[in-house]
Formats: sequence, structure tokens, C-alpha cells
Amino acid sequence: MGAMKPSIKCTVTALLLSVGISLPVSAQTVVLDDLFSQLQSADPAQAMRLVGRIQEEWGKSGSPSIDLLLKRGQDALLLGSFESAIDHFTAAIDHDPEFAEAYNGRATAYYMADEIGPSIADIRKTLELNPRHFGAMIGFAAILEEIERPEAALEVYREVSALVPADGNVQEAIDRLEQELEGQSL
Repeated sequence: MGAMKPSIKCTVTALLLSVGISLPVSAQTVVLDDLFSQLQSADPAQAMRLVGRIQEEWGKSGSPSIDLLLKRGQDALLLGSFESAIDHFTAAIDHDPEFAEAYNGRATAYYMADEIGPSIADIRKTLELNPRHFGAMIGFAAILEEIERPEAALEVYREVSALVPADGNVQEAIDRLEQELEGQSL
């Protein structure tokens, strides 16, 4: 995957700031930036709490209707009703095509329904809308492992580790893949 390139929006924002023009920043962006900053030095217990708070923020669409569709999709996933989950997440996407968490939920539902292609497409869209979505990255890394692309999976896990350094499961995946790949090169 490589290093993420700055978006055009980031470049334009930087240029505007350099000439003294600022853009309004959403309260959610400020909260998320702070939470991600805290993750960098968090111990594992703190990191779990921070990850939960980040996921809560990601789940806020700003619309009660979309939030209800998201909740119904998540509930359907828990019940193993993957087609129903896909329908609820799709309805949320239809209402707000910029809501990354609906794509992430649908990616999970597609994956659980053994529809890997659509799952990858929704992971891609999730990351396009929310480049720091470590959950989508972890899902993508797992798929890469399944399709026997360990080098690419390792790269994705390393990106997740940069976002959430205290995630022991991610570190275990990195260690396992490094060992596996080292063994292949001998």
C-alpha cells in the first residue's frame, strides 16, 4: 500500500493556511485528531478505550435515520443475517454516500457472506473517505493473507501499527508475517 499520499483537500488546506485563510474544522475532526494523538503514547488498556471512542465518533453520521440503519446493519451482522446487514448498510450509503462507516459495515457483511470482491471495493471506499480507518485496514490485511499476499498484508499491518501502536493483535500479526516471510527468503 505504501505511504498514503496527501489528498488534494489537504494540499489546498495547507495552501490556504499559508496565505492566512483558514477553513472551518468540524468538532468531530478535532476530537478524532486528539484521540489519534493520544493513541501514540497509550498503553494497551488506554488504547482500547481510545479505540472505542474513535469508533463511536466514526459511527456518528449526524442523521438519526442513518444512525438507525447503521445500528440495524450491525445488529443483523451479530445475528449472522449477512444479506439483511448488506441491505441496511446499502440503505445508509444511499442516504449518505460520504459516510465511511456504512461502507465499512457493508464490507464486513460482504466478507462474512463470502463476497470478497465487493468487500474489497467497500474497504477501498471506506479508506478513501477515512484514511485512518484502522478497522478497514485490518480487514484488508486479513483478506490479503487469505489470498496469499503476505508481503502486502504485512505492509498494511504496519500502517495500522503506526496509527495504534499498542494494539497487541496487530503486533502479533506483524511478528508472525515477518517470521513467515523471513523463512521464505532462506
